[in-house]
Amino acid sequence: MKSSAISGDSGDPAMEVHPSGGVESLSIEESPHAIPPHPLGVKPAGNQYTATSIARNFIGSFRTFPDEILALFLEYLDSYKLRYLGATCKFLYAFCRSDDLWKALFIESPLSKSGSFTWLGTWRSTLLNLRPEQTSQIQCNNVFSDVLYRPFLCTHTSLLPYTTNIPASNAIPRLSNLTPSEFSSQWSDKPFILTEPVRSWPIYKTWNTTTLLQQYGDVKFRAEAVDWTLSTYISYMNNSSDESPLYLFDRSFVQKMNLNTTTTSNTNTNPPSYTIPPSYTIPTCFGEDLFAVLGASRPDDKWLILGPSRSGSTYHKDPNATSAWNAVLKGSKYWIMFPSTPSSAPPPGVYVSSDQSEVTSPLSIAEWLLGFHSEARKTPGCVEGVCREGEVLHVPSGWWHLVVNLEASIAVTQNFVPRAHLGRVLAFMRDKSEQVSGFKREVVDPYGTFVEGLRREYPELLEGALEELERAREGRKRKWDDVVNGKGDGEDGAAGGGGFSFGFGDDSDAEVP
Repeated sequence: MKSSAISGDSGDPAMEVHPSGGVESLSIEESPHAIPPHPLGVKPAGNQYTATSIARNFIGSFRTFPDEILALFLEYLDSYKLRYLGATCKFLYAFCRSDDLWKALFIESPLSKSGSFTWLGTWRSTLLNLRPEQTSQIQCNNVFSDVLYRPFLCTHTSLLPYTTNIPASNAIPRLSNLTPSEFSSQWSDKPFILTEPVRSWPIYKTWNTTTLLQQYGDVKFRAEAVDWTLSTYISYMNNSSDESPLYLFDRSFVQKMNLNTTTTSNTNTNPPSYTIPPSYTIPTCFGEDLFAVLGASRPDDKWLILGPSRSGSTYHKDPNATSAWNAVLKGSKYWIMFPSTPSSAPPPGVYVSSDQSEVTSPLSIAEWLLGFHSEARKTPGCVEGVCREGEVLHVPSGWWHLVVNLEASIAVTQNFVPRAHLGRVLAFMRDKSEQVSGFKREVVDPYGTFVEGLRREYPELLEGALEELERAREGRKRKWDDVVNGKGDGEDGAAGGGGFSFGFGDDSDAEVP
Protein backbone atom coordinates (compact mmCIF):
# COMPACT_ATOMS: atom_id res chain seq x y z
CA MET A 1 0.00 0.00 0.00
CA LYS A 2 1.31 3.44 -0.87
CA SER A 3 1.72 5.86 2.02
CA SER A 4 1.46 9.59 2.40
CA ALA A 5 4.55 11.74 2.76
CA ILE A 6 4.67 14.50 5.35
CA SER A 7 6.93 17.21 4.03
CA GLY A 8 9.53 18.62 6.35
CA ASP A 9 11.39 21.91 6.16
CA SER A 10 14.36 22.06 3.83
CA GLY A 11 16.88 19.45 4.79
CA ASP A 12 14.44 17.48 6.94
CA PRO A 13 13.42 13.99 5.81
CA ALA A 14 9.83 13.37 4.81
CA MET A 15 7.73 11.36 7.23
CA GLU A 16 5.44 8.51 6.18
CA VAL A 17 1.79 8.31 7.25
CA HIS A 18 -0.12 5.11 6.49
CA PRO A 19 -3.92 5.59 6.26
CA SER A 20 -5.90 2.87 8.01
CA GLY A 21 -8.29 2.22 5.13
CA GLY A 22 -5.83 2.88 2.33
CA VAL A 23 -6.64 3.28 -1.33
CA GLU A 24 -4.40 0.91 -3.23
CA SER A 25 -5.00 2.51 -6.62
CA LEU A 26 -4.02 6.07 -5.68
CA SER A 27 -0.48 7.40 -5.81
CA ILE A 28 0.79 10.53 -4.14
CA GLU A 29 0.95 12.19 -7.56
CA GLU A 30 -2.66 11.26 -8.39
CA SER A 31 -4.08 12.39 -5.05
CA PRO A 32 -2.28 15.03 -3.01
CA HIS A 33 -2.04 13.23 0.35
CA ALA A 34 1.25 14.97 1.19
CA ILE A 35 0.97 16.84 4.47
CA PRO A 36 2.35 20.39 4.08
CA PRO A 37 4.91 21.76 6.53
CA HIS A 38 3.47 23.12 9.77
CA PRO A 39 3.27 26.93 9.41
CA LEU A 40 5.51 27.37 12.47
CA GLY A 41 7.79 24.46 11.64
CA VAL A 42 6.52 22.28 14.52
CA LYS A 43 7.27 18.56 14.15
CA PRO A 44 6.09 15.32 15.79
CA ALA A 45 7.71 14.39 19.09
CA GLY A 46 9.53 11.42 17.61
CA ASN A 47 11.69 13.70 15.46
CA GLN A 48 13.48 15.07 18.53
CA TYR A 49 15.57 11.91 18.89
CA THR A 50 17.71 12.90 15.90
CA ALA A 51 17.65 16.65 16.59
CA THR A 52 20.62 18.67 17.79
CA SER A 53 18.46 21.39 19.38
CA ILE A 54 15.27 20.83 21.37
CA ALA A 55 13.29 23.91 22.38
CA ARG A 56 11.61 22.13 25.29
CA ASN A 57 14.91 22.07 27.16
CA PHE A 58 14.74 25.85 27.53
CA ILE A 59 11.33 26.45 29.13
CA GLY A 60 12.43 26.52 32.76
CA SER A 61 9.97 25.20 35.34
CA PHE A 62 7.44 24.35 32.64
CA ARG A 63 9.60 21.32 31.77
CA THR A 64 7.96 19.63 34.76
CA PHE A 65 4.67 19.34 32.89
CA PRO A 66 3.91 16.97 30.01
CA ASP A 67 2.68 18.71 26.88
CA GLU A 68 -0.89 17.57 27.60
CA ILE A 69 -0.90 19.26 31.02
CA LEU A 70 0.73 22.39 29.62
CA ALA A 71 -2.00 22.66 26.99
CA LEU A 72 -4.67 22.34 29.68
CA PHE A 73 -2.97 25.01 31.80
CA LEU A 74 -2.96 27.45 28.90
CA GLU A 75 -6.75 27.14 28.58
CA TYR A 76 -7.04 29.17 31.81
CA LEU A 77 -5.13 32.17 30.45
CA ASP A 78 -6.71 35.22 28.84
CA SER A 79 -5.59 36.91 25.64
CA TYR A 80 -3.05 39.19 27.30
CA LYS A 81 -1.39 36.41 29.29
CA LEU A 82 -1.20 34.12 26.28
CA ARG A 83 0.59 36.81 24.29
CA TYR A 84 2.88 37.66 27.21
CA LEU A 85 3.84 34.04 27.89
CA GLY A 86 4.23 33.31 24.19
CA ALA A 87 6.89 36.03 23.96
CA THR A 88 9.26 34.22 26.33
CA CYS A 89 10.60 31.42 24.12
CA LYS A 90 9.91 29.50 20.92
CA PHE A 91 8.38 26.46 22.65
CA LEU A 92 5.80 28.50 24.57
CA TYR A 93 5.28 30.74 21.55
CA ALA A 94 4.24 27.69 19.53
CA PHE A 95 1.88 26.48 22.27
CA CYS A 96 0.35 29.93 22.82
CA ARG A 97 -0.34 30.21 19.08
CA SER A 98 -2.56 27.11 19.12
CA ASP A 99 -5.77 28.35 17.52
CA ASP A 100 -7.95 26.11 19.71
CA LEU A 101 -7.01 28.35 22.68
CA TRP A 102 -8.06 31.45 20.76
CA LYS A 103 -11.24 29.80 19.52
CA ALA A 104 -12.48 29.39 23.10
CA LEU A 105 -11.59 33.02 23.90
CA PHE A 106 -13.25 34.35 20.77
CA ILE A 107 -16.52 32.44 21.17
CA GLU A 108 -16.97 34.03 24.61
CA SER A 109 -16.07 37.50 23.36
CA PRO A 110 -18.56 40.32 22.74
CA LEU A 111 -17.47 40.34 19.09
CA SER A 112 -18.62 36.74 18.56
CA LYS A 113 -21.83 37.33 20.50
CA SER A 114 -22.65 40.29 18.25
CA GLY A 115 -23.04 37.73 15.45
CA SER A 116 -21.53 39.96 12.77
CA PHE A 117 -17.81 40.65 12.32
CA THR A 118 -14.98 40.34 9.82
CA TRP A 119 -13.43 36.87 9.84
CA LEU A 120 -9.67 37.13 9.36
CA GLY A 121 -8.73 33.52 8.73
CA THR A 122 -7.91 32.34 12.27
CA TRP A 123 -9.51 32.72 15.68
CA ARG A 124 -6.44 34.54 17.01
CA SER A 125 -6.27 37.00 14.14
CA THR A 126 -10.00 37.69 14.32
CA LEU A 127 -9.96 38.28 18.08
CA LEU A 128 -6.89 40.54 17.91
CA ASN A 129 -7.96 42.16 14.61
CA LEU A 130 -4.70 41.22 12.91
CA ARG A 131 -4.29 41.28 9.15
CA PRO A 132 -1.92 38.70 7.62
CA GLU A 133 0.86 41.24 7.30
CA GLN A 134 0.52 42.03 11.01
CA THR A 135 0.79 38.40 12.16
CA SER A 136 4.17 37.08 13.28
CA GLN A 137 5.38 33.74 11.88
CA ILE A 138 8.39 32.82 13.98
CA GLN A 139 9.84 29.50 12.84
CA CYS A 140 9.95 26.91 15.61
CA ASN A 141 11.93 24.19 13.86
CA ASN A 142 13.21 22.80 17.14
CA VAL A 143 9.74 22.40 18.70
CA PHE A 144 8.71 18.73 18.78
CA SER A 145 5.22 18.01 20.14
CA ASP A 146 2.50 15.55 19.23
CA VAL A 147 0.01 17.74 21.11
CA LEU A 148 0.67 20.55 18.63
CA TYR A 149 1.33 18.48 15.53
CA ARG A 150 -1.54 15.99 15.68
CA PRO A 151 -4.36 18.56 15.14
CA PHE A 152 -2.40 19.90 12.16
CA LEU A 153 -1.98 16.37 10.80
CA CYS A 154 -5.71 15.67 11.22
CA THR A 155 -6.62 18.92 9.46
CA HIS A 156 -4.50 18.08 6.42
CA THR A 157 -5.08 14.33 6.19
CA SER A 158 -6.91 13.46 2.98
CA LEU A 159 -10.38 11.96 3.42
CA LEU A 160 -10.12 9.97 0.17
CA PRO A 161 -8.54 6.80 1.60
CA TYR A 162 -11.42 6.51 4.08
CA THR A 163 -14.37 7.44 1.92
CA THR A 164 -13.64 5.58 -1.32
CA ASN A 165 -13.21 1.94 -2.35
CA ILE A 166 -16.05 0.97 -0.02
CA PRO A 167 -16.36 -2.85 0.19
CA ALA A 168 -19.45 -4.11 -1.62
CA SER A 169 -20.61 -5.87 1.55
CA ASN A 170 -20.59 -2.54 3.42
CA ALA A 171 -22.26 -0.38 0.79
CA ILE A 172 -25.47 1.39 1.78
CA PRO A 173 -28.21 0.35 -0.72
CA ARG A 174 -29.17 2.94 -3.33
CA LEU A 175 -32.79 3.06 -4.58
CA SER A 176 -34.65 5.43 -6.85
CA ASN A 177 -37.66 5.73 -4.52
CA LEU A 178 -39.91 3.75 -2.15
CA THR A 179 -43.62 3.65 -1.43
CA PRO A 180 -44.81 4.01 2.17
CA SER A 181 -45.79 0.33 2.26
CA GLU A 182 -42.38 -0.78 0.95
CA PHE A 183 -40.65 1.34 3.57
CA SER A 184 -42.83 0.07 6.41
CA SER A 185 -42.62 -3.60 5.48
CA GLN A 186 -39.01 -3.92 4.26
CA TRP A 187 -36.84 -0.87 4.89
CA SER A 188 -37.70 0.86 8.19
CA ASP A 189 -34.79 -0.87 9.98
CA LYS A 190 -32.21 -0.38 7.23
CA PRO A 191 -30.12 2.57 6.04
CA PHE A 192 -30.61 3.42 2.36
CA ILE A 193 -30.18 6.27 -0.11
CA LEU A 194 -32.96 7.52 -2.41
CA THR A 195 -31.84 9.21 -5.61
CA GLU A 196 -35.09 10.75 -6.96
CA PRO A 197 -37.33 12.62 -4.46
CA VAL A 198 -35.07 15.60 -3.66
CA ARG A 199 -34.47 16.58 -7.27
CA SER A 200 -37.98 18.02 -7.62
CA TRP A 201 -37.66 20.38 -4.65
CA PRO A 202 -37.58 24.12 -5.44
CA ILE A 203 -34.79 24.66 -2.88
CA TYR A 204 -32.68 21.96 -4.53
CA LYS A 205 -32.89 23.85 -7.79
CA THR A 206 -32.23 27.31 -6.37
CA TRP A 207 -30.12 27.05 -3.19
CA ASN A 208 -26.38 27.60 -3.14
CA THR A 209 -24.20 29.80 -0.96
CA THR A 210 -24.53 32.73 -3.38
CA THR A 211 -28.34 32.72 -3.46
CA LEU A 212 -28.55 32.11 0.29
CA LEU A 213 -26.28 35.08 0.94
CA GLN A 214 -28.40 37.29 -1.30
CA GLN A 215 -31.61 36.40 0.54
CA TYR A 216 -30.50 35.64 4.10
CA GLY A 217 -27.02 37.14 4.54
CA ASP A 218 -28.06 39.26 7.54
CA VAL A 219 -30.12 36.51 9.23
CA LYS A 220 -28.55 34.86 12.28
CA PHE A 221 -28.30 31.08 12.37
CA ARG A 222 -27.09 28.73 15.09
CA ALA A 223 -23.68 27.10 14.51
CA GLU A 224 -23.00 24.90 17.54
CA ALA A 225 -22.40 27.37 20.40
CA VAL A 226 -22.73 30.62 18.41
CA ASP A 227 -25.39 32.62 16.59
CA TRP A 228 -23.84 34.37 13.60
CA THR A 229 -25.23 36.03 10.51
CA LEU A 230 -25.11 33.76 7.48
CA SER A 231 -22.65 36.10 5.74
CA THR A 232 -20.28 35.84 8.74
CA TYR A 233 -20.55 32.07 8.89
CA ILE A 234 -19.94 31.60 5.15
CA SER A 235 -16.91 33.88 5.38
CA TYR A 236 -15.60 31.58 8.13
CA MET A 237 -16.58 28.46 6.18
CA ASN A 238 -14.64 29.58 3.10
CA ASN A 239 -11.44 30.46 4.96
CA SER A 240 -10.83 28.23 7.97
CA SER A 241 -8.21 25.61 8.85
CA ASP A 242 -9.97 24.21 11.92
CA GLU A 243 -9.51 20.52 12.65
CA SER A 244 -13.22 20.40 13.58
CA PRO A 245 -14.94 23.28 11.77
CA LEU A 246 -18.02 24.89 13.27
CA TYR A 247 -21.14 23.26 11.86
CA LEU A 248 -24.24 25.36 11.15
CA PHE A 249 -27.15 23.31 12.52
CA ASP A 250 -30.25 25.49 12.87
CA ARG A 251 -33.63 24.19 14.08
CA SER A 252 -35.60 27.37 13.32
CA PHE A 253 -34.63 27.80 9.68
CA VAL A 254 -38.18 27.38 8.34
CA GLN A 255 -39.35 30.41 10.30
CA LYS A 256 -36.17 32.45 9.78
CA MET A 257 -36.22 31.87 6.02
CA ASN A 258 -40.02 32.10 5.73
CA LEU A 259 -40.14 28.78 3.90
CA ASN A 260 -43.39 27.34 2.68
CA THR A 261 -43.77 23.69 3.73
CA THR A 262 -47.31 23.20 2.40
CA THR A 263 -49.00 24.06 -0.89
CA THR A 264 -50.63 27.50 -0.55
CA SER A 265 -52.53 29.94 -2.73
CA ASN A 266 -51.33 33.35 -3.83
CA THR A 267 -53.55 35.65 -1.75
CA ASN A 268 -52.37 38.85 -3.42
CA THR A 269 -55.09 38.56 -6.06
CA ASN A 270 -58.82 38.05 -5.71
CA PRO A 271 -59.58 35.30 -6.36
CA PRO A 272 -56.13 33.67 -5.83
CA SER A 273 -54.50 33.28 -9.23
CA TYR A 274 -52.08 30.39 -8.64
CA THR A 275 -50.75 28.06 -6.02
CA ILE A 276 -47.31 28.30 -4.43
CA PRO A 277 -45.59 24.93 -4.15
CA PRO A 278 -43.81 24.02 -0.92
CA SER A 279 -40.10 24.80 -0.66
CA TYR A 280 -39.54 21.10 -0.08
CA THR A 281 -41.72 18.06 0.50
CA ILE A 282 -41.04 15.11 2.77
CA PRO A 283 -40.25 12.04 0.64
CA THR A 284 -43.44 10.00 0.44
CA CYS A 285 -42.05 6.94 2.19
CA PHE A 286 -41.16 9.06 5.26
CA GLY A 287 -44.51 10.84 5.32
CA GLU A 288 -46.01 9.15 8.38
CA ASP A 289 -44.71 10.73 11.59
CA LEU A 290 -46.53 9.78 14.79
CA PHE A 291 -45.00 12.71 16.67
CA ALA A 292 -47.45 14.79 14.59
CA VAL A 293 -50.13 13.95 17.20
CA LEU A 294 -48.29 16.34 19.53
CA GLY A 295 -49.04 19.34 17.34
CA ALA A 296 -47.24 22.43 18.66
CA SER A 297 -45.89 20.37 21.59
CA ARG A 298 -43.73 18.12 19.40
CA PRO A 299 -39.95 18.19 19.96
CA ASP A 300 -37.54 19.84 17.53
CA ASP A 301 -37.63 17.84 14.33
CA LYS A 302 -36.06 19.69 11.39
CA TRP A 303 -32.72 21.41 10.82
CA LEU A 304 -30.79 23.31 8.16
CA ILE A 305 -27.20 22.02 7.94
CA LEU A 306 -24.38 23.96 6.37
CA GLY A 307 -20.66 23.35 6.66
CA PRO A 308 -17.29 23.26 4.93
CA SER A 309 -15.36 20.19 3.87
CA ARG A 310 -14.33 18.08 6.90
CA SER A 311 -17.17 19.39 9.07
CA GLY A 312 -19.72 16.92 10.36
CA SER A 313 -20.73 15.00 13.46
CA THR A 314 -18.96 12.29 15.42
CA TYR A 315 -20.77 9.09 16.45
CA HIS A 316 -24.23 9.51 17.94
CA LYS A 317 -27.78 8.19 17.76
CA ASP A 318 -30.69 10.41 16.90
CA PRO A 319 -32.73 11.83 19.82
CA ASN A 320 -35.69 10.11 21.44
CA ALA A 321 -35.12 6.88 19.43
CA THR A 322 -36.45 8.64 16.31
CA SER A 323 -35.60 7.81 12.73
CA ALA A 324 -34.33 10.51 10.37
CA TRP A 325 -33.81 11.47 6.76
CA ASN A 326 -30.99 13.73 5.56
CA ALA A 327 -31.26 15.37 2.12
CA VAL A 328 -28.15 16.83 0.47
CA LEU A 329 -28.89 19.95 -1.60
CA LYS A 330 -25.29 20.87 -2.41
CA GLY A 331 -22.06 18.93 -1.90
CA SER A 332 -21.72 15.36 -0.64
CA LYS A 333 -21.51 13.53 2.69
CA TYR A 334 -19.78 10.32 3.76
CA TRP A 335 -21.72 8.18 6.25
CA ILE A 336 -20.52 5.20 8.29
CA MET A 337 -23.17 3.46 10.41
CA PHE A 338 -23.69 0.57 12.83
CA PRO A 339 -26.81 -1.10 14.26
CA SER A 340 -27.17 -1.17 18.03
CA THR A 341 -28.17 -4.17 20.13
CA PRO A 342 -27.51 -5.07 23.79
CA SER A 343 -25.16 -7.81 22.59
CA SER A 344 -23.12 -5.60 20.26
CA ALA A 345 -20.37 -3.21 21.27
CA PRO A 346 -20.44 0.43 20.15
CA PRO A 347 -18.42 1.30 17.05
CA PRO A 348 -14.63 1.02 17.43
CA GLY A 349 -13.25 3.98 19.37
CA VAL A 350 -16.63 4.86 20.92
CA TYR A 351 -17.27 4.38 24.63
CA VAL A 352 -20.68 4.58 26.29
CA SER A 353 -21.51 5.09 29.97
CA SER A 354 -23.37 2.37 31.87
CA ASP A 355 -26.72 4.17 31.54
CA GLN A 356 -25.91 5.01 27.89
CA SER A 357 -26.44 8.72 28.49
CA GLU A 358 -22.82 9.73 27.79
CA VAL A 359 -20.89 8.94 24.62
CA THR A 360 -17.11 9.42 24.42
CA SER A 361 -15.14 9.25 21.19
CA PRO A 362 -12.06 10.95 19.68
CA LEU A 363 -12.27 14.71 19.63
CA SER A 364 -12.41 15.03 15.85
CA ILE A 365 -13.69 13.06 12.89
CA ALA A 366 -10.23 12.97 11.29
CA GLU A 367 -8.72 11.62 14.51
CA TRP A 368 -11.26 8.77 14.48
CA LEU A 369 -10.59 8.05 10.81
CA LEU A 370 -6.83 7.88 11.42
CA GLY A 371 -7.14 5.63 14.45
CA PHE A 372 -10.21 3.44 14.01
CA HIS A 373 -11.55 3.44 10.46
CA SER A 374 -9.73 0.32 9.32
CA GLU A 375 -11.06 -1.69 12.27
CA ALA A 376 -14.56 -0.26 11.84
CA ARG A 377 -14.74 -1.21 8.17
CA LYS A 378 -14.11 -4.86 9.17
CA THR A 379 -16.62 -4.85 12.05
CA PRO A 380 -19.82 -6.90 11.48
CA GLY A 381 -22.82 -4.68 10.78
CA CYS A 382 -20.80 -1.75 9.39
CA VAL A 383 -22.42 0.02 6.44
CA GLU A 384 -21.07 3.10 4.68
CA GLY A 385 -21.72 5.24 1.67
CA VAL A 386 -21.64 8.69 0.09
CA CYS A 387 -24.89 10.64 -0.18
CA ARG A 388 -24.49 12.97 -3.13
CA GLU A 389 -26.13 16.19 -4.21
CA GLY A 390 -29.85 15.63 -4.81
CA GLU A 391 -30.04 12.44 -2.72
CA VAL A 392 -31.53 11.62 0.66
CA LEU A 393 -30.32 9.09 3.23
CA HIS A 394 -32.41 7.21 5.81
CA VAL A 395 -31.10 6.75 9.36
CA PRO A 396 -33.06 4.03 11.19
CA SER A 397 -33.97 4.41 14.85
CA GLY A 398 -31.12 3.52 17.18
CA TRP A 399 -28.32 3.33 14.61
CA TRP A 400 -24.90 4.76 15.41
CA HIS A 401 -23.67 7.08 12.69
CA LEU A 402 -20.77 9.38 11.87
CA VAL A 403 -21.03 11.82 8.98
CA VAL A 404 -18.47 14.11 7.36
CA ASN A 405 -18.80 16.61 4.52
CA LEU A 406 -16.52 15.77 1.61
CA GLU A 407 -16.95 19.30 0.28
CA ALA A 408 -18.85 22.39 1.33
CA SER A 409 -22.42 21.17 1.74
CA ILE A 410 -25.99 22.33 2.29
CA ALA A 411 -28.55 19.87 3.63
CA VAL A 412 -31.95 19.60 5.30
CA THR A 413 -32.70 16.87 7.83
CA GLN A 414 -35.81 15.82 9.69
CA ASN A 415 -36.56 13.32 12.48
CA PHE A 416 -39.74 11.28 12.56
CA VAL A 417 -41.50 8.35 14.24
CA PRO A 418 -42.73 5.65 11.83
CA ARG A 419 -45.26 3.18 13.21
CA ALA A 420 -42.73 0.36 12.86
CA HIS A 421 -40.67 2.02 15.63
CA LEU A 422 -43.47 3.33 17.83
CA GLY A 423 -42.76 0.80 20.57
CA ARG A 424 -39.09 1.69 20.63
CA VAL A 425 -39.86 5.40 20.98
CA LEU A 426 -42.43 4.79 23.73
CA ALA A 427 -39.95 2.57 25.61
CA PHE A 428 -37.25 5.22 25.36
CA MET A 429 -39.53 8.05 26.52
CA ARG A 430 -40.91 6.02 29.42
CA ASP A 431 -37.74 4.32 30.66
CA LYS A 432 -35.16 7.01 29.88
CA SER A 433 -37.11 10.16 30.59
CA GLU A 434 -33.95 12.00 31.72
CA GLN A 435 -32.52 11.55 28.20
CA VAL A 436 -35.60 12.81 26.34
CA SER A 437 -34.71 16.04 24.53
CA GLY A 438 -36.04 18.73 22.22
CA PHE A 439 -39.36 19.42 23.98
CA LYS A 440 -40.39 22.88 25.09
CA ARG A 441 -40.17 23.56 28.82
CA GLU A 442 -43.91 23.70 29.24
CA VAL A 443 -44.18 20.04 28.18
CA VAL A 444 -43.51 18.59 31.64
CA ASP A 445 -44.44 14.98 30.77
CA PRO A 446 -43.40 14.21 27.17
CA TYR A 447 -44.25 10.51 27.46
CA GLY A 448 -47.70 11.13 28.92
CA THR A 449 -48.42 13.85 26.37
CA PHE A 450 -47.42 11.54 23.52
CA VAL A 451 -49.55 8.68 24.85
CA GLU A 452 -52.51 11.04 25.22
CA GLY A 453 -52.16 12.19 21.60
CA LEU A 454 -51.89 8.63 20.33
CA ARG A 455 -54.91 7.56 22.35
CA ARG A 456 -56.88 10.36 20.75
CA GLU A 457 -55.84 9.71 17.13
CA TYR A 458 -54.51 6.14 16.96
CA PRO A 459 -56.08 4.22 19.88
CA GLU A 460 -55.66 0.75 18.40
CA LEU A 461 -52.06 1.39 17.40
CA LEU A 462 -51.28 2.65 20.90
CA GLU A 463 -52.96 -0.33 22.55
CA GLY A 464 -50.93 -2.76 20.47
CA ALA A 465 -47.69 -0.90 21.19
CA LEU A 466 -48.32 -0.79 24.94
CA GLU A 467 -49.13 -4.51 25.00
CA GLU A 468 -45.89 -5.31 23.19
CA LEU A 469 -44.05 -2.95 25.54
CA GLU A 470 -45.37 -4.92 28.50
CA ARG A 471 -44.52 -8.26 26.87
CA ALA A 472 -40.97 -7.07 26.34
CA ARG A 473 -40.71 -6.03 29.98
CA GLU A 474 -42.08 -9.36 31.18
CA GLY A 475 -39.68 -11.21 28.89
CA ARG A 476 -36.71 -9.41 30.44
CA LYS A 477 -38.03 -10.12 33.93
CA ARG A 478 -38.38 -13.84 33.12
CA LYS A 479 -34.84 -14.00 31.84
CA TRP A 480 -33.60 -12.37 35.04
CA ASP A 481 -35.61 -14.78 37.18
CA ASP A 482 -34.17 -17.69 35.21
CA VAL A 483 -30.65 -16.47 35.89
CA VAL A 484 -31.36 -16.00 39.60
CA ASN A 485 -33.00 -19.44 39.86
CA GLY A 486 -30.26 -21.18 37.87
CA LYS A 487 -32.36 -22.25 34.89
CA GLY A 488 -30.65 -23.07 31.62
CA ASP A 489 -31.18 -21.11 28.45
CA GLY A 490 -33.54 -23.69 27.00
CA GLU A 491 -35.88 -24.24 29.95
CA ASP A 492 -38.23 -21.38 29.25
CA GLY A 493 -38.86 -20.59 25.61
CA ALA A 494 -39.70 -17.06 24.63
CA ALA A 495 -43.16 -16.38 23.27
CA GLY A 496 -43.18 -16.64 19.51
CA GLY A 497 -45.53 -15.25 16.93
CA GLY A 498 -45.24 -13.34 13.71
CA GLY A 499 -47.13 -10.35 12.39
CA PHE A 500 -46.59 -6.66 12.98
CA SER A 501 -43.78 -5.52 15.30
CA PHE A 502 -43.52 -2.13 16.97
CA GLY A 503 -39.73 -2.18 16.99
CA PHE A 504 -38.74 -3.99 20.18
CA GLY A 505 -36.65 -7.13 19.97
CA ASP A 506 -32.95 -6.89 20.73
CA ASP A 507 -32.77 -3.11 20.31
CA SER A 508 -35.26 -2.09 22.97
CA ASP A 509 -32.67 -1.49 25.67
CA ALA A 510 -30.03 0.11 23.54
CA GLU A 511 -31.21 3.63 22.78
CA VAL A 512 -29.29 6.77 23.66
CA PRO A 513 -30.00 10.30 22.40
